Amino acid sequence: MKAYLFPGQGSQFVGMGKDLYDNNEQAKALFEKANDILGFRITDIMFSGTDEELKQTRVTQPAIFLHSVIKALVAGDAFTPDMVAGHSLGEFSALVANKTLSFEDGLTLVYKRALAMQKACEIKPSTMAAVLGLDDAKVEEICASITDEVVVAANYNCPGQLVISGSIEGVSIACELLKAAGAKRALVLPVGGAFHSPLMEPARVELEAAIHATHFSEPICAVYQNVTASAVRDVAAIKANLIAQLTAPVKWTQSVQAMVSDGASEFIECGPGKVLQGLVNKIHKEAMVSSLA
Repeated sequence: MKAYLFPGQGSQFVGMGKDLYDNNEQAKALFEKANDILGFRITDIMFSGTDEELKQTRVTQPAIFLHSVIKALVAGDAFTPDMVAGHSLGEFSALVANKTLSFEDGLTLVYKRALAMQKACEIKPSTMAAVLGLDDAKVEEICASITDEVVVAANYNCPGQLVISGSIEGVSIACELLKAAGAKRALVLPVGGAFHSPLMEPARVELEAAIHATHFSEPICAVYQNVTASAVRDVAAIKANLIAQLTAPVKWTQSVQAMVSDGASEFIECGPGKVLQGLVNKIHKEAMVSSLA
């Protein structure tokens, strides 16, 4: 069975999507439609902007969504998912790919999500850090021991790689404790805020209203959602999980394991970069991984 995977923030690069725009009329039309929906020419930033411009959350998130979704849409009959999943932001791409959301509604939600997250980041200085070489349970235990600051496990990326999220002081304290407990590395990441932590609550409230105002259709195949790490087809459950995702951890390791248990043997990454292929290989070494051509 084929599982299609959609990447999240951090996979972007200047020039992403330009080959699609230049060589495929359907892709070009979709990119131009996106420029109209967003009210600015995101394609100019994607194709020839600076790294600094591209890494602004309000640009990064719709840019990665567009590259991923347009790649899937122009693949036509070659795109045949038995199941889909997306890492954080990538869940929105996955939901367009399995026909739960329209292209237009998916893009609008992603842009509203990005703006809401940017606002939440400005309310309280916060950050994230990658922790390598410790068991998940130990990382969770150390985060839970810090009671006067916010710091939580945020991204379960693969065995031995977990990202924590919280206030700047909370993450700093946690990094020192994690290194003392034997972590190979505890490295603060160059991100604008504490994604997938309680500090995203203001953004969650905004996104909830936007999701409830958006039409969701019955999916053509199951989506393995970050919050539950299980196959979901029920529209009401998909909405609830999408809302909860902003303040809940991304259970990527568990999601891939669930897809394997449910019969996935081939994992195809659809979007910029190869980050998810690398994670799948670390989670399930026998899996076939590739990029959507």
